[in-house]
Amino acid sequence: MKAIVYNKKSLPSKLKYCDVHKPEPHDDEVLIKILASSINAADYRSLKMGLIPKKKIFGADIAGVVESIGKNIQQFKPGDEIIGELSDSGFGGFAEYAVAPEKALILKPKKMSFEEAAALPMAAITALQALRKGNVQKGHDVLIVGSGGGVGTFAVQLAKYFETIVTAVCSTKNIEQTKALGADYIIDYTKEDFNRHDRHYDLIIAINGNYPLSTYKRILKSNGKNIMVGGALSQIFKFLLFGWMMSFGSKKFHFLAAKLNKNDFELIVKL
Repeated sequence: MKAIVYNKKSLPSKLKYCDVHKPEPHDDEVLIKILASSINAADYRSLKMGLIPKKKIFGADIAGVVESIGKNIQQFKPGDEIIGELSDSGFGGFAEYAVAPEKALILKPKKMSFEEAAALPMAAITALQALRKGNVQKGHDVLIVGSGGGVGTFAVQLAKYFETIVTAVCSTKNIEQTKALGADYIIDYTKEDFNRHDRHYDLIIAINGNYPLSTYKRILKSNGKNIMVGGALSQIFKFLLFGWMMSFGSKKFHFLAAKLNKNDFELIVKL
């Protein structure tokens, strides 16, 4: 089969489009013919940090058709259209075929295209789990820093689903998109600094940007929460080093490493 494979000698990207052996499913695995896959920050960050999948094939989010199944598989049969999130099972999505355990897969609704389906899993599940970790409640003031990317676009929609008041931070080019997704207020970070606004928030979802943690703490309400879910590597390292210090008092800082949860996965697809 064809695949995009990590090869450190393949410059400048260290990725090579080539032929590799088609995988065979073990007793507890499903073989999927992949019809669409999407790229996430997890792919390029792992590549930059040298965290290479065992199979040397990146790609977590896939949609396709079940080709064959192992003898212990109960939930799927050949011909089923599925959506998969392979980050907990070795990646492998940037190829014509991949294997995965049942827990990584759900059935794709017929009315959803394979391309739409493949764009959902990692980003949408991350957004959902970030809001839940922040104990989102109806009527909360929620700030989403970085509403233009994958996690951000889902975070805006899900925050509105939970009936919150959403302020979104994005660049000029993403204003109309963010407005269409339902944000109540939009701050264009290329023209204004959200730190200078008087509004305070019950929950901040910090996705992109590299703002001082003190900025987030200042604009949190008492008992508010800041959930860091991504951003530049420097921002992540800074948060891991100093975030715990910011949690002294009633305002809390948390880092989210989203985990595949089948119930969350199915809720996203249902919505």
